Amino acid sequence: METLGHKEVINLLLQLASILILARVFAELARKFKQPAVVGEIFAGIILGPTILGNFFPGAHEYLFASHEMTNIAFDGFVQISVVLLLFIAGLEVELHIVWSQGKKALYIAVASMILPIIAGFVVAYAFPEFLGVNINDRIVASTFFGLAISITGLAIVARILMDLNLFKTSSGLLIIAGAMIVDVLGWLIFSVILSLSESGSDGLGVWPTIGLTLLFTLVMLTIGKGLINRVLPWINKKLAWPGGLLSLSLALCFLAASFTEFIGIHAIFGAFIIGVALGDSEYLTEKAKEILHQFINNIFAPIFFVSIGLKVNFITGFDPGIVGVVIIVGLVTKYYGAYFGGRLAGVPRKESIVAGFGMSTRGSMDIVLGLIALENGLVTEPLFIGLVILAIIASMTAGPLIGWARNLKI
Repeated sequence: METLGHKEVINLLLQLASILILARVFAELARKFKQPAVVGEIFAGIILGPTILGNFFPGAHEYLFASHEMTNIAFDGFVQISVVLLLFIAGLEVELHIVWSQGKKALYIAVASMILPIIAGFVVAYAFPEFLGVNINDRIVASTFFGLAISITGLAIVARILMDLNLFKTSSGLLIIAGAMIVDVLGWLIFSVILSLSESGSDGLGVWPTIGLTLLFTLVMLTIGKGLINRVLPWINKKLAWPGGLLSLSLALCFLAASFTEFIGIHAIFGAFIIGVALGDSEYLTEKAKEILHQFINNIFAPIFFVSIGLKVNFITGFDPGIVGVVIIVGLVTKYYGAYFGGRLAGVPRKESIVAGFGMSTRGSMDIVLGLIALENGLVTEPLFIGLVILAIIASMTAGPLIGWARNLKI
């Protein structure tokens, strides 16, 4: 078994140290400007990556991130674990009882806020594949992906924004949260199917067995699996050391589910997300336990992933103003009007529908995860991925002020 050498171990440790330090510094700066930590962490990656460090101090960048191939393979392992854990805690945030309590209104808003961007994104990408940068050899799948990528709502980000505005427990806040939860579940299910249909994602059991097993896995985990978790969790809380026993078994479940979906040809993150939904919805998983999981993952593993985005692409040479402009305009306009019209169709008052439109337009971590997977699978080019990252940053930064403004409208 091949192992890392002396210099490679030092290099890996320096990579992790520099990433965590700079990510923390910029996350704190983002907080001071009332922005999500993810915005600061992405900027930290841009500074450490080829955009800034590689451009102004190429020797330092070469030594830190390009001098040892085995170190980079080991670091990629950390990134893969980070993204799986990130989707796991995203699943923990999905509370099915909130979704049921909002009923038809949340469903209308969620579905409409996805359908309009998916259709518009597909049409634009299919009509202009070379300009936008989607894989012309896998045109239908890549175009569908682009539409899906601009339809995702950043659940964690919008939840934090609503808490900061003291709107989380209001009717508008719960409606947005329920809608975002539905979007998350539908979005990852659709994306998993899209990836299995693409030429690059055909390493599993075949398209139809993969789709069938994905739907079966989702159904079983959210019914029988959830019931088993409810039976086992009280015993774990009572018999095993707390919180160590709960944390280790929760992460073991996460990795088992992730490995299963990877095996059947669906990305590992889908399994992690669904097991997170099943576990997080249990009445026996306390808020304190959730908070421990969130703190552990959000402050150690999430920064590794978001910084790695800046390490993979050059935001100067890969920046295309035309592509970025199209992504931002199509992404923001279709997402807002989709949610707004969905609310009006469900009988939601105009002002509350406007608030829902801005809330559902929030982007964050999940659409960036989705974009990076598509980049790695050859569905999109680097300039389009950069456009998706910039869309996520702009949407995250403007959502709070826009929701606040809409709340004060005299309608």
